[in-house]
Amino acid sequence: MNQVQALRSDLFHEMETGIRSTCHLLKKVKESDWSYRPADRMRSLKELASHLTAIPEADMAIMQEKEEAAISRIEKKYSALQSADQMAEAMQKGFAAFQTYMTSLSDEEFLTKKTKPFYLDEGMTQSRWLTETLTHVFHHRAQLFNYLKQLGYDVNMFDLYL
Repeated sequence: MNQVQALRSDLFHEMETGIRSTCHLLKKVKESDWSYRPADRMRSLKELASHLTAIPEADMAIMQEKEEAAISRIEKKYSALQSADQMAEAMQKGFAAFQTYMTSLSDEEFLTKKTKPFYLDEGMTQSRWLTETLTHVFHHRAQLFNYLKQLGYDVNMFDLYL
C-alpha cells in the first residue's frame, strides 16, 4: 500500500466511525422525538437525521457533477425513510457506493481530478471531496448528539467512538 492509499484508507476508517456511531445514535431515538426542533429555523430531529444519512450518497452525486434535480431526488428518497433502521441501512449503502467510487480512482485521479458542483464556481479535487464529506458527516453527527443531549438521552463521548 502506498502513501496515497494509506491516507485514503485512514480517511475511510474515520468516516466508518462517523457512520457507525451515527447509526448507533439514531437507533436510540424514540418515535415521539422525531419532531423535536431545538429552535425556530433549525431542522427537526427527523430532518437532521434524513440529511445526515443522505450525506455519503448525496455528496458523491455532487462530486460527480450531477445536476441539482438529481441531488434533490436523493434527498427526497432519504426524507421518505421512516425508521432509524431504514436510515442506518440507507446510510451504510450510500457509504459503500461512495467508497467504491473513491477506491476506483487511480492515485493521480484521487489527488488531481477536479469536479465542480452545481453550486460553486470552482471545482475541488477528489481528495478534497473526501475530506469535505468526512467533515460534513462529523458536523451533523455532532448536531445529532447535541439534539439527543437536549432531549435528555443518556449519551456520552463513548457513543461517538464505537
